[in-house]
Amino acid sequence: MTGADDAQDHAEIDALIAAFYGAFDNRGGRATPVEALRDMFLPEAIVTRVAGSGTDTMTVDSFIAPRARMLSDGTLTDFHEWETHAHTQVLRDIACRHSTYEKRGLHQGAPYDGGGAKLFQLVRTLLGWRIASIAWEDDP
Repeated sequence: MTGADDAQDHAEIDALIAAFYGAFDNRGGRATPVEALRDMFLPEAIVTRVAGSGTDTMTVDSFIAPRARMLSDGTLTDFHEWETHAHTQVLRDIACRHSTYEKRGLHQGAPYDGGGAKLFQLVRTLLGWRIASIAWEDDP
C-alpha cells in the first residue's frame, strides 16, 4: 500500500466515523439521520456496550432502534456526540479505530453530558469502508 493509498484510507475512515457520530445530532431541532447508520455497517455487524453490570451485545437494528426513538421523541434534545481523539490503524482491507468521544444535550429536559471510548473494527468492501463491530464503554 502506498502512502497515498494510506492517506485515502484514513480520509475515508475519518469521514465514515464523522458520519457515525453526526447521526446522533439533533441540536436545533434538526431531524437526526440515525437511519443512515444502517448503511455504515456490515449487515451482520455487532455492537457491544460494556458497563459495570456486564455487556450488552446488539445487532445493528437493535442498536439503532432505541437511539432513533430517544432522538426523535423528545427524550434527548439538543444532543450531539463528537470524537475528541482517534487513532486508526489500517492493515490492507481491515482497520481498527480507537476513538474517544464526548456527548452533551438535554435528557428529559435536564442537562446531560458524558463521554467514553469506542473501538471500531472496519473492513473494506466493494462499497467502501464499513463497520464490522463496535465495542464501547461510557466513562463512569
